[in-house]
Amino acid sequence: MNRDRSWMYCRKDGASFINDEFVKGVEEFISFAYSQTTIVSGDSIKCPCHRCENSMFQIADMVRKHLYYNGFMIGYTSWTSHGEHEIGQSSRYGDEHIHTMPQIEARNPYAQMMMDFISPTFNIPRYHDTGSSFMEEEPNPKASTFYSLLNDADEPLYEGCTKYSKLSALSQLLNLKSDFNMSEACFDRLMVMIKYMLPQDECLPNNFYRTKQKMKSLGMGYEKIDVCQNNCMLFYKEAAKLDHCAMCGHPRYKMRQLGKSKKGKQKQIPCKILRYLPLIPRLQRLYMSAKTAENMIWHVTNKSTDGVLRHPVDGEAWQHFDQMYPSFAQESRNVRLGLCADGFSPFGPAAKPYSIWPVMLVVYNLPPWMCMNQSYIFLNMVIPRKKSPGQNIDVFLRPLIDELKQLWNDGILTYDAFKKQNFTMRASLLWTINDFPAYGMLSGLSTHGTLSCPY
Repeated sequence: MNRDRSWMYCRKDGASFINDEFVKGVEEFISFAYSQTTIVSGDSIKCPCHRCENSMFQIADMVRKHLYYNGFMIGYTSWTSHGEHEIGQSSRYGDEHIHTMPQIEARNPYAQMMMDFISPTFNIPRYHDTGSSFMEEEPNPKASTFYSLLNDADEPLYEGCTKYSKLSALSQLLNLKSDFNMSEACFDRLMVMIKYMLPQDECLPNNFYRTKQKMKSLGMGYEKIDVCQNNCMLFYKEAAKLDHCAMCGHPRYKMRQLGKSKKGKQKQIPCKILRYLPLIPRLQRLYMSAKTAENMIWHVTNKSTDGVLRHPVDGEAWQHFDQMYPSFAQESRNVRLGLCADGFSPFGPAAKPYSIWPVMLVVYNLPPWMCMNQSYIFLNMVIPRKKSPGQNIDVFLRPLIDELKQLWNDGILTYDAFKKQNFTMRASLLWTINDFPAYGMLSGLSTHGTLSCPY
């Protein structure tokens, strides 16, 4: 075989296209690797791209794609991990000592979703290993819950059913309820009807409450934080047990008639509630899926080379931030965020005036076609007020600011399912996206009157 492999590190020609010699060399490499039957695992071989570095098995098409996009790992001119030398001879990076876990294909996407989520969180294998020490121990309560969901992903809806599992059926039913604004009573009747139509060995829950409890175990809920009626403060952290606002003295709960109900003491109803969706677990979830985790470092290898702005990574603000904070920029998996906030009337102009202020976060690590996709734009909170929050918007943003401080100063230990390693994830808020009045609220500047322009 021709040992002149200078082509391995001459991937692109002068016009930034993949040159023909590199394409020919990649085909030569793949043919050679598959000819070595001792190193082929099923229909997969180790991927020697700059990102995988022989630590993952991939099929031929994926290896070809990775090599076109990422190039070969540095110093791999001798294909020792693909059978070119005797077994046991060390390569430059000691690839034969990397214990690569076989990639077992899940039976359905719901099972794969749960495997991606449960494995890093509880340090369990991605394949059934009856000899592992973990299987000999009793799982902790959280692990048991996820094991239950994992079993549901493979458990058929009834004996002999091949199209639906219990988890996939519940997911689609809840989506149906959300899409058509179905009431709980209607959902309960629908569940009874479906259960009546199915064989007797079906395993669906009886009503919406039990369905919600089952899906709640996914752990992506929200927090309810009581707010002062006058938006002075949140009953949060050190003020969580107060019954009156420390600023204006307004009671925390609505005034109700004294006395007891038939079931005992009446439940206290807060005057106003902020529904907050925590940011940290949602960012960690991005890295718990191997496919999404790979896309989270897209911005590193796909910068514009022709001066055309295609992604915020090509802009001056991003590059200036990297120069100011090189330690943050050194870890490509650190998250860059943008904050969007604005108000709208959900009932139209003819209805009684009412304003809702959602706050959303955009993850700019992802490719352009993903970071602007609805699935990757996180709703962080919905500010409850009939009118604009005005300068008091910072009161509602306090939980988010606390999380951003934690992500910037200390970081959060996160598992990367793509590289299969733990790392400390940090995050930064690069900018806000809003109209001029909302800009004034978020910044605390005056955007009206004589000196309205902040510049």
